[in-house]
Amino acid sequence: MVVCGEALMDMIRNADGTRRAMPGGGPFNTARALARLGVPTAFLGRFSTDKFGQELAALLATDGVSLSLASTGPEPTTIAVADLDRDGFAEYQFLIEGTSAPSLTPSAMPEHLADDVDAIHIGTLGLTLEPMASTLAEFALRERAGRLLMIDPNIRPGLLDESYRDRLNSLIRACTVVKASDRDLAWLYPDRDYAAAAADVLAQGVSLVVVTLGADGAFGAHRDVRLRVATPPVDVVDTIGAGDAFGAGILAWLHDHDLVRPSLVLSEDQLRSALDYACHVASLTVARAGADPPRKSELIPA
Repeated sequence: MVVCGEALMDMIRNADGTRRAMPGGGPFNTARALARLGVPTAFLGRFSTDKFGQELAALLATDGVSLSLASTGPEPTTIAVADLDRDGFAEYQFLIEGTSAPSLTPSAMPEHLADDVDAIHIGTLGLTLEPMASTLAEFALRERAGRLLMIDPNIRPGLLDESYRDRLNSLIRACTVVKASDRDLAWLYPDRDYAAAAADVLAQGVSLVVVTLGADGAFGAHRDVRLRVATPPVDVVDTIGAGDAFGAGILAWLHDHDLVRPSLVLSEDQLRSALDYACHVASLTVARAGADPPRKSELIPA
């Protein structure tokens, strides 16, 4: 699988006023989680040559993520400032001007993906910041033939320009899987609840829509099946990276069951199993600080 988008540093401001720096970025977190769950994964994005950039690249490599598709440059590492409330929920501000992640341009992209790449994942700022967003959208639409395409919009309203909705809709129409939070869908479809919004996404040709509901679990929509599952009980440290871990859990479950394909057909039991597995992955992530997804050995059998 190839995960496309940003790697950055989260500067986390705790409710008690303390700060800490943690590696992050939705695609970075997703790539780490996939590799830890035993899925062959490559990261396609841009790193800085600074200390933070070297740290981010080293962490991916340590977890087994291939960096053969990544590029580097002199721009400083992109920063996300995350404010945590007392329940562990994060609100973000981004320092992006002239930084590494958005500076991914067509010249840094591979001419084509290897034949054994079966899935492409794009998320968060990889759909938002230019020139990275246009670069990745064009790349994904060019390379999607014969591959599962998954997007996770992880919408950040303060960063969106007028082209965002059109870009997102064009990718949704090409997708196999859309993973979104209920908040994402409320932004996209303000006059729909999440179940009706998921049905609207399916109507655009998407095979599977999975919706995270925070502490209330997750919802899946696939063909005529609609399912809601509960999240395992957990003491939340913070929610950073939970959605990324959930999305990786869905892909890892499909990989483990030989179901990574552009035309996806699941039974009701298979969809429930995939959602339960992804919720378990996410629950272990929120039980520890920062985006620190679990390894496969920490999970119950899929």
